[in-house]
Amino acid sequence: MSRKVSVLGAGTWGTALAIQLTENGNEVTLWSKVEKEITALKADRKHIVNLPHVELPDSVILTTDLKEACVDKDIIVFATASPYIRATAQSVKEFVPDGQIVVNVAKGIEESTLMTLTEVINDEIPTAQVAVLSGPSHAEEVGRDIPTAIVVGAKKKEVAMLIQDTFMNDTFRIYISPDVTGIELGGSLKNVIALAAGVVDGLELGDNTKAALMTRGLTEISRLGVAMGGNLETFLGLSGMGDLIVTCTSLHSRNHNAGYLIGKGYTMKAAMEEVKQVVEGVNSARAALLLANKYHVSMPIVEQINEVLFGDKTAKEALFELFARARQEEINWSDGQ
Repeated sequence: MSRKVSVLGAGTWGTALAIQLTENGNEVTLWSKVEKEITALKADRKHIVNLPHVELPDSVILTTDLKEACVDKDIIVFATASPYIRATAQSVKEFVPDGQIVVNVAKGIEESTLMTLTEVINDEIPTAQVAVLSGPSHAEEVGRDIPTAIVVGAKKKEVAMLIQDTFMNDTFRIYISPDVTGIELGGSLKNVIALAAGVVDGLELGDNTKAALMTRGLTEISRLGVAMGGNLETFLGLSGMGDLIVTCTSLHSRNHNAGYLIGKGYTMKAAMEEVKQVVEGVNSARAALLLANKYHVSMPIVEQINEVLFGDKTAKEALFELFARARQEEINWSDGQ
């Protein structure tokens, strides 16, 4: 069934999703607030720098007019960078009816409120039905129809199934889940761990070190996620372990790339300037630490990456402190063992 879908945010991820949605027979509108971005896409039908091999179908409507993008749409996809989600939702709300289905595909936590991004959208548009789409999915591969599996989370199963039906095809497999909180936390917190994984690679420390960091990082994500009401199975699934693997190991990952540069001696600011895209893990690191403190959850990797990003600690010093910590149990001994 063809649906009218609008994608807000014409960056690499929004563009890749617009391509998938169009290939599925939907009527797709791609919006950006940045006029030169839309002008360039109209001229070239592609992101020359970041997605040079991915071309937008001619049928995708390109616009800077938010009213045109939002009125009379079956689904509105929020694909702007996480720092701009609230402002976008504030602008959108006058154009959408009660019950509007909104799908958030951005990953992050709002530092000032410690809200997940679906909570931010719900805060601004309380009558909307807000879902989240997340998982191991680089735009560079999704745009080229490389087989990918991700998960959509929604409070109502029928909403999740409608989104699944709209997005899913032979190379873009969509699972559904009721665990909106867990999916969002997995997607945002893995970016912080991916920064640390990039640091490990920048320090040229090897596979053993990175495997240890990824495994213990997943433990930290799971601890906080469960404390906040997420389901443990979510963190062992696509939006947890799956997204962590792809973001910590891929050269497509801007978080890994920024961490790599920091490991090579760049400052956080210099690394972000070099990557030339929004590095979501930097925006989520402080929020993750605040949440850890709020829920009394131990997250030593998150603590150390914050010290490296925003303090005076070197990457080598942070790694030493992690390995020099007091002895721990991986699994607690039960009474009598």
